[in-house]
Amino acid sequence: MTYTGEVRVGGPADVHELQELMISKVAVGPMDNNAYLLRCRATDEQLLIDAAADAATLLTLIGDDGIASVVTTHRHGDHWGALGEVVAATGARTYAGRYDAEGIPVATEVLVEDGDTVRVGRVPLTARHLVGHTPGSIALIYDDPHGHPHVFTGDCLFPGGVGNTRKDPAAFASLIDDVETKIFEPLPDEAWVYPGHGNDTTLGAERPHLPQWRARGW
Repeated sequence: MTYTGEVRVGGPADVHELQELMISKVAVGPMDNNAYLLRCRATDEQLLIDAAADAATLLTLIGDDGIASVVTTHRHGDHWGALGEVVAATGARTYAGRYDAEGIPVATEVLVEDGDTVRVGRVPLTARHLVGHTPGSIALIYDDPHGHPHVFTGDCLFPGGVGNTRKDPAAFASLIDDVETKIFEPLPDEAWVYPGHGNDTTLGAERPHLPQWRARGW
């Protein structure tokens, strides 16, 4: 079946099958968060992005093979609600942005800097530090050698705009600057965006609206 990225709480995962990586997207409540399970096809190692909520659903998705690591995109509680349970059950290593780790109650073992490489098996993911939604939000980029890039943006980029900056002009300016310079400028229109909530999008679908987002201030 063709991947759409359209999932609902209580519904099945949607699986995006790439040549070297499998991406399973699931929605968990109570805030309709997206969690993403990445699996290296060569090694079967797995990595989870955002143990947001509903540990039972996430552990079922993970299955008997377990996970090597969990990356938390940012410090907001709806993105780490099940982190403690998932780590206790799997022994996974924890990753988060250096400047958000202090706001995550489960200890972060690897503090991620801008430009760092996070690996799942043989697959490298590049971390980009995006400041504004929180001080230390990170996005992860998989530059697929057989196709277009895939970008996991947490709450920093959605269909229709950047993440919530609470009507703080400085935070908004910081976030949209980082999203433009670190995501839109280096990556092509075909890059697929996997956000922390809701449906997926592409950079090509969102790029024409960047001036509008700047003008409205959110």
